[in-house]
Amino acid sequence: MLERRLLRNLDYLFIGNIIFILAASLVVLTSASSNVTSDPLYFVKKQLVWIIFGIFAAGVMAAINYAQLVNYTRFLYVANLLMLLAVLFIGKEAKGAERWIQLGPFLFQPSEFSKIILIVTLAHFLEQRKGKLERLRDLLPAFVHVGIPMLFIMKQPDLGTSLVLMAILFGMLYIAGARPALLIGIIAAGIAVILLALFLHYQFGLPIPLKDYQLMRLVVFLNPYNDGQGGRGAGYHIIQSQVAIGSGHIWGKGWNRGSQVQLNFLPEHHTDFIFSVVGEEFGFIGAVFLLSLYFSLLYRAMKIALNAKDVFGVLLVTGVVSMFAFHILVNVGMTIGVMPITGLPLPLFSYGGSSMLTNMLALGLVLSVNLRRQKIVF
Repeated sequence: MLERRLLRNLDYLFIGNIIFILAASLVVLTSASSNVTSDPLYFVKKQLVWIIFGIFAAGVMAAINYAQLVNYTRFLYVANLLMLLAVLFIGKEAKGAERWIQLGPFLFQPSEFSKIILIVTLAHFLEQRKGKLERLRDLLPAFVHVGIPMLFIMKQPDLGTSLVLMAILFGMLYIAGARPALLIGIIAAGIAVILLALFLHYQFGLPIPLKDYQLMRLVVFLNPYNDGQGGRGAGYHIIQSQVAIGSGHIWGKGWNRGSQVQLNFLPEHHTDFIFSVVGEEFGFIGAVFLLSLYFSLLYRAMKIALNAKDVFGVLLVTGVVSMFAFHILVNVGMTIGVMPITGLPLPLFSYGGSSMLTNMLALGLVLSVNLRRQKIVF
């Protein structure tokens, strides 16, 4: 039960940002999904249900004292691995990937909730090692901690979520005290290895543990007009997205008037490419306004982290911020053609039940830290 005295600490600007983004998402989704099914409001009604569930879940998470979560980190970590392992045996396949588990009428995506569990367990893991992260070998246990669930996720395959886990890891390592130069060196080395592996794969046939379509997504953004699929592959997605955003100019074509969206030239416009809908129908002004809301949300979250009463709380919020920031950066980047297509949704905006619940639970975790930023004096 949430005590009234804790509500004095509540960051109402943070909550206001969440409400504005959710409201804007329903407005844009109404236009983006109007011609996807026979019922023009089908996805909007389902998304509204998930938002309601999400608000309830966030409230429950905020009411829980986050400090008590340290008592369950081992259980959560093992449960996470078992959940991801179950996908490999009883998972439902869709669009070439086996990422979902059927729960009655709903499809449950364990890799989404895995991100929240990882943030909690990694926060406790790093809290115990704060001040002892100076050398590369000091960081190896953290990489193993993240690497095990990441391997299960890669097996599904889910490249996008795997990259999110790495973003969470590096963000939390930085705040936990790892040397920035060391982290930058690891990232540079990782990029070099990936580029070398791609070169050897295409030149000499070196085996890579990725599907052909995943490899194409990694490289096609460099030249979307050469996607190797007759113009209907990943390159087509990028081209149509750029056309949509560019045609919106300053003020946009108007709500429900975007030709790329309404004529179905733009694929996945209610999920992965919903930012393109914003660009086409609301223009540069609408896109900047949405990005401003996200910036404000992340800024308020970092303020909450700075005011947290303990290291565990700081690391929890940092993990959430890292997750959101990476999602936003990659999703927006892929719609304008400067990032590979990884299938990462725009947080709180793209259609998707598992994604919405995960994001709202993460924000509830931030609010839990916010509410308990001061020790209660009796």
